[in-house]
Amino acid sequence: MQKLSMDELQRTDVESFKKQEKTPITIVMDNVRSMHNVGSAFRTADGFAIEKIHLCGITGTPPHREIEKTALGATQSVAWEYHKDTTAVVDQLRIEGYVIIAIEQADDSVMLHQFEPENDKKYALIFGNEVNGVDENVMEKIDTCIEIPQYGTKHSLNVSVAIGIILWDFIQKRNFN
Repeated sequence: MQKLSMDELQRTDVESFKKQEKTPITIVMDNVRSMHNVGSAFRTADGFAIEKIHLCGITGTPPHREIEKTALGATQSVAWEYHKDTTAVVDQLRIEGYVIIAIEQADDSVMLHQFEPENDKKYALIFGNEVNGVDENVMEKIDTCIEIPQYGTKHSLNVSVAIGIILWDFIQKRNFN
């Protein structure tokens, strides 16, 4: 077995990517403090052709050296906006027709493997602060909450890991349902 070369991968260029149809998912990063998590979110969003990232509160924004370390240029391809107030962007996304979902451990959360995204809906996926999670004021505005089952001694995953798991699961379920 031999690895594919960059030419063999036939990746699209940034301008073509910006014009291509996107997966109807937007990521909302609620007060995420790690620039590496932000950069990883951009790179993963590029990989799954996600519509947009909303960076909220204390979440860092491009251009920033620490974001670029993990984004590897994806800040140029993925649309993004900064919002001081996460609740305001959640309200706007609801008006735009998005189903609002927090990725969090909460009472009445739905386990990821039990959640079935509908192909005709748009989703706003909210990922919270590394220590405190999704803000309580934001939690009051969600339609549902998805939890990633965990079986070890730690009770949380790194934000960038959670983003990758959730997006891969959504894409797989949407493409094969």
